[in-house]
Amino acid sequence: METAVGTTATAGQQTPQGRTRPGHARTAPWHWALALAGCGAVVAAALAASPATGTPLPARGGTPKALAASAAPDPAKAQLPMDCGPFPVRTVLSVPAELGDGRPGTVVAVQCATDTGNPPDSVYLLGFGPGERPVVVATLLTERENLTLSRLSVRSDGAITGRAQGYSSDEVPRFRPDLSLDLTWTHRGGGWERSQSAAPTGAS
Repeated sequence: METAVGTTATAGQQTPQGRTRPGHARTAPWHWALALAGCGAVVAAALAASPATGTPLPARGGTPKALAASAAPDPAKAQLPMDCGPFPVRTVLSVPAELGDGRPGTVVAVQCATDTGNPPDSVYLLGFGPGERPVVVATLLTERENLTLSRLSVRSDGAITGRAQGYSSDEVPRFRPDLSLDLTWTHRGGGWERSQSAAPTGAS
């Protein structure tokens, strides 16, 4: 069994961090209000794979290890590719770690701070860019998938894992997800590949 590197971030146990203004989208504008109108995506409970996007990472040969938050990229200082309209971006979960490539990183789950319904999360891997500025090096999950993270961690083999809630259909209320998924992102070929499976009934 693989063990977690450092402390697992769990929703409800971490003080959210946010920015005073939303990030600028690199894709077509998206608004949380559309999700409230019933534009939720249906997620599959069966095993699936999805490539993450972002800057290719160098080959890893080291051992992943936990980092202090002060030694890792600060999510509050990163320009995240989200369009939250008038709402700020809120950090929900954050895990600082060195994933075996010798570079400090932060795995972060963020959402639009609407305080309405159950806003979906995006998950990013942050690194240090020019001038030690935090930048997104990989997009692991986007808010368009309508998933919310309750747990996020980095395993001792360098894989990133999470527990997410989703919806079986558009008819399910956005404030009451009825699916629970275990997500795993594995570093392959200079990028990240995602797999997912149904979590045990009643898991959070």
